[in-house]
Amino acid sequence: MKAQEVRALSDDQVKEKMLELRKEQMSLRFQQATGQLEKTHQPRNLRRDIARLKTAVTERAKSTAAGGK
Repeated sequence: MKAQEVRALSDDQVKEKMLELRKEQMSLRFQQATGQLEKTHQPRNLRRDIARLKTAVTERAKSTAAGGK
């Protein structure tokens, strides 16, 4: 997921996507713990996608706070 794609999402969509990615992250953690994880790059990519979503949320919060002053 690219940053531009994240910015195009609405606030509700961002929250849903973050929840979905967190669930997937937990699933991958269990797979890794049991030795069933085949694509070892997936947890890293998920972590970065979650960070992109959090950054977008922070950017939106700062822009609304600056616009309200």
